[in-house]
Amino acid sequence: MRTSLHLVRLSVLIFFLSLFSINANAQSISTANGKLELGIGLGPMFFLGDLGGSAGVGKTFIKDLDLPLTKLSKSVYLNFYPTEWVGLRISGTLGFVEGNDAEAPAKGGDEEDRKYRNLSFQSKISEAYAALEFYPTVFFEKYDGLQGKLRPYVLGGAGMFHFNPETKDNSGNLVALAPLKLEGQGFAEYPDSKPYKLTQKNLMLGFGFKYYLKENMYIGLEILHRKLFTDYVDDVSHNYYIDPIHFDTYLTPANAATARSLYYRGVYTFPSTRPYEEFAQRGDPKQNDAYFSSMLRFGWRLGKSDARLKQLKCPVFY
Repeated sequence: MRTSLHLVRLSVLIFFLSLFSINANAQSISTANGKLELGIGLGPMFFLGDLGGSAGVGKTFIKDLDLPLTKLSKSVYLNFYPTEWVGLRISGTLGFVEGNDAEAPAKGGDEEDRKYRNLSFQSKISEAYAALEFYPTVFFEKYDGLQGKLRPYVLGGAGMFHFNPETKDNSGNLVALAPLKLEGQGFAEYPDSKPYKLTQKNLMLGFGFKYYLKENMYIGLEILHRKLFTDYVDDVSHNYYIDPIHFDTYLTPANAATARSLYYRGVYTFPSTRPYEEFAQRGDPKQNDAYFSSMLRFGWRLGKSDARLKQLKCPVFY
């Protein structure tokens, strides 16, 4: 019994000594260069949804990117490093997404149905999120300091984003689409079509790298994908067109008139009040929309240098 007690005490002592040693090595970088990091980013934001796309059948990832419609997004970052291999990030992003069926290439394939559909949208994106970064190569670094270091990382997080899909009316003016309820959102005749909120949650997963030009300055590149819980970033989801007679029941006269002119913008002519479902599909409700960004990043470590710690040159791994 006494022997077991001594063994437990010795194990606890070794554990705390090891923890202190690891923490001291991590501090030799963090304290010297600051535990806070401030950064900015600039790069394209890409939309993945029902509208637009490339030749053939629509896909869920980069095959359907509309590069001519892509706009730059801007981000700011604040990172806290409790230790060098883990970073806690808070970030805000302003971006813009767009989709236009008319931009699809005319190659005689399945993309022709999208060109006939002829729908379009655009939306500003405002986003705020928190994420956890992981730097695996820190464990293989053999000396202190940051200058000249290349650090790849992966990250994941969650946040909120705001969108507001718009399109141009027959006069060329931008019109907000959500109030027009073009898919009968909230109409009793279409119980499976629900109103959607313009501010929603998202999840993100990405990867990137940093290269430290100086002890307190880096440049980097990052790709960050967002998983969304809505199919209405482009205001298109259901695979049918509603009967436009219902707009007069649920909308104001002005909105009803606008909705009738915008709910169907295709090139087909039909001898009825709405397109035949077997010939015209509005959207695909099976998959939600998504977007991702590719960002060139610049950042600075904040805090004063501790020359004594920088001279230690201790290993950061065992």
